[in-house]
Amino acid sequence: MNRILTRDGVRLACHDRGGDGPAVLLLHGLAGHSGEWDAVASRLSPRHRVITLDQRGHGASERRPADVSRAAYIADVVAVIDQLALGRVSLVGQSYGAHAAMLTAAAHPELVEALVLVEAGPAATTPETVAEIGSWFASWPVPFASWEAAVEFLGGGPVGEGWAAGLERRDDGWWPRFDADVMVASLAENTGRGWWPEWSAIACPTLAVLAQETIIDEQQLAEMLRLRPNTEVVSVPGTTHDLHLERPGELAELVEGFLGAAVKA
Repeated sequence: MNRILTRDGVRLACHDRGGDGPAVLLLHGLAGHSGEWDAVASRLSPRHRVITLDQRGHGASERRPADVSRAAYIADVVAVIDQLALGRVSLVGQSYGAHAAMLTAAAHPELVEALVLVEAGPAATTPETVAEIGSWFASWPVPFASWEAAVEFLGGGPVGEGWAAGLERRDDGWWPRFDADVMVASLAENTGRGWWPEWSAIACPTLAVLAQETIIDEQQLAEMLRLRPNTEVVSVPGTTHDLHLERPGELAELVEGFLGAAVKA
């Protein structure tokens, strides 16, 4: 069921798949959309109540919110939990969505039963990385003339298809459902600081899923494990940053196994 929620006047679009099992809330990455999780969600649904969210600035949610701080993203997650009466949830996120999940778990331990981070960690983002992301958005030849052109430009295969699924079809072609300047602004806080105190404060069981070609360097991973040695870490062979699109079945199996041990129905 598609649901439209509101927090402080900001529209939040989510898909509540129902079910009687423990709740799992899935959060997509920067410039992504909730549909990226469809394949994973379908595999989790038999045993869980699965909810996917278009985060603010993305998809069918508020496109140009005034506030794109990390605190705003966290408050949106809390609002979804509260307004859908989910109780304690498991949070699963990829990239920037995993970062939001991590900060929510740190700030609201009473709401989060388990945490799965896919390709994300607490280290600061470099200004160079933000500049590269902004340049990549600027290089998009929008509108894309066709679906096939969008898929090819956005990586081809399952990754390109996953990204292209978030586009909006108009009379003149296919357009993104986000604004690049909003995405870049959303990264601003992460260039000024790392989030190690928040990482250390997390109390729930945590699984970190890394790609073979991961963005998490050895130094960051070592510090994550030094501060929270009980963190489970799994690397998925043959994958890149968008492993949730490349290997959704394998990721779902990892998440299901982890939640089965960490969460009491």
